[in-house]
This record gives sequence, structure tokens and C-alpha cells, in this order.
Amino acid sequence: MITQSIACPHCKHTFTIQGNPGEKINVTCPSCKTKGVFRFPDETLISALTSDLNTLDVQHITFTYPKAEKKAVDNVSFQIKKGEIFGFLGPNGAGKSTTQKVIIGLLKGYNGNVEVLGKNLKNWRIDLYEHIGVCFEFPNHYQKLTALENLELFSSFYRNKTVDPYDLLAMVDLDKDANQRVGSFSKGMKTKLNFARALLNNPQMLFLYEPTTGLDPASARQIKNIIHEKKKEGTSIFLTTHNMTDADELCDRVGFMVEGRLVLIENPKDLRLEHGKKLVRVEYLHDREIVREEFTLANLGSNTTFIKLLNSNRVLTIHTQEATLDDVFIKVTGRQLK
Repeated sequence: MITQSIACPHCKHTFTIQGNPGEKINVTCPSCKTKGVFRFPDETLISALTSDLNTLDVQHITFTYPKAEKKAVDNVSFQIKKGEIFGFLGPNGAGKSTTQKVIIGLLKGYNGNVEVLGKNLKNWRIDLYEHIGVCFEFPNHYQKLTALENLELFSSFYRNKTVDPYDLLAMVDLDKDANQRVGSFSKGMKTKLNFARALLNNPQMLFLYEPTTGLDPASARQIKNIIHEKKKEGTSIFLTTHNMTDADELCDRVGFMVEGRLVLIENPKDLRLEHGKKLVRVEYLHDREIVREEFTLANLGSNTTFIKLLNSNRVLTIHTQEATLDDVFIKVTGRQLK
């Protein structure tokens, strides 16, 4: 099953239709009622047309583990566009990992519909893994092999041409450790190797689970820069995390997951502005003491007290009081990210 967004040639209204590869269907614009015929692309053309589709389309998926009384994933729906970074946020046990495992084909027996790269997940076979990259929650490397040998081994599993393993090691600053056994690596080095392995097949879609865990600030910045570059190249990225700083910096949209349900999807900046205080806080020196004052943002430019303060004191900091994503998550869900 393919999900396709099309525009009415008459009124330009955009709407979504579904059908099988090569199928012709009658289409009626829901806005102006103009009728027409649409032919879905053949299976061989789907990958070439993904720029016009959602890279990932999840509709009403539900999953319950055997013998469990509670649903691990409960009626979750969302889409990810080409070149979008989507953050999947929530505390431990919220259902984030289970949702990802369903989408990448590791868990069967779910209800609902998942389409990856324009193709129903149930119609994908092992060839799905030629097109996606997965950075798992727990790095599972071969400890007695070197970093280079690990990547060369996994590279041999792909039918299509892969990225040079040494180039990937250099990308994450592990080239000098290429011939060192992974068993001697630090946690941060294993995290970087795990990330590099996810890029071996130059995937159209990346699934990243806490990609900066255990990294020092410089290494974390390096990984986030690579993620930004992949986004610019058109790679879609599904970022599972409870690190609000990473999500705020990287994501175009975030979804809040709580007790198996997706309770909110929004742009991080919009969330912070919507739930923050419309205030600006000024810290300044007065008689050798630090003084703090707050002013409303409304008509700030004509606030004579604010302007006088700026002109007559040594200002140390000025900050707007928008909320953090942690604040928003707690306010919306009543839960903390732990």
C-alpha cells in the first residue's frame, strides 16, 4: 500500500490517497469535487519518488507483549517527511523502544499500518535494511575484533555498495583507533562506533537511539554536526531520546510519549514559546550588587523604566523566560523525564 499526497489541478487543494503499486483509482477532490484518475507508481519507482511522500507513515499502531496486561504502544500515529528530524521523547518505559522496534521490523504482531519509504512494512523483506540505518540503544559490537574489522564485517552483509569503513571511522574521530580491539574501547568510543555503523549503507532513513550518551561535549557536538549534515542531504531521522537538550537543538518536530500513547507533536521552539512566560529578565550591577528585574515583553521598546535601566546601569545579562522542553513535558504530561 502506497500513501500519496496529490494536488487538485482545479483548486490546488492537497489531499492524501492510498493504493497499491501500479493501481489506477478514481479520485475526487474533497474540496471542489473535481473528479479524475490517478495511477500509483510501479514498485520499482517507489524509491525514486520518496521525495514526494512521507518517508515514514505510522497509523494507529498498537502492540502488546505476550502475557502483558497493558499495551506497550497504544494507537500511535505520526509521519516523518524527507529530510526531517523527528524526536521521540519520553521517560523510560513510555513505549519509545517498542515503537521503534515495530517500525524497523523487529517486533511482529502489531495492529495498525506502517509504511516505510512508500511501502507497507509487511511487504518489506530483508531488503528493508538496505535502505535504513539503525543506531541501537545498546552498542552490540564484536569485542575481539578491531573497530575496522567490525565495520568491514557489517559492510559485507549489504548487497549494495557501502561507505568506506575507514572514512566512517575518520568521520567520528576513531581512525587512529581503527586497528584497536573494541573490547578495550571506552563507552564513548563504542557509542561513536555504533553511530558510524548505522551510516555504512548510506541510508535514506536513520533510527538513532540516544546517539550522544556517554560522549564528552566535543564528541557530542561532532555527532550532532554529522546529524545536521545528514539532514541537509535529505536523510530522514527518527531520534529516540529523553535528552531534552539534544531534542531541542536537533529536531524539527518532537512527539511526547507517555504510557504507550503519543500525547503531543509540535515544533520545539513553538512549544517553548507557547508555554513560557512573556517576560524578559535583566541582571545588572547597582552599588556593586547584582540586581534582577523582570519586564513584560509587550511594548518593551517603549517601556521607559527598562530603557532607563539599560542606559544607566552596567547590564550583565538579558534573557527571555521561555520554557525548556523539560518544563513543557512536565506541564503537558504531568510526568518527569527519567
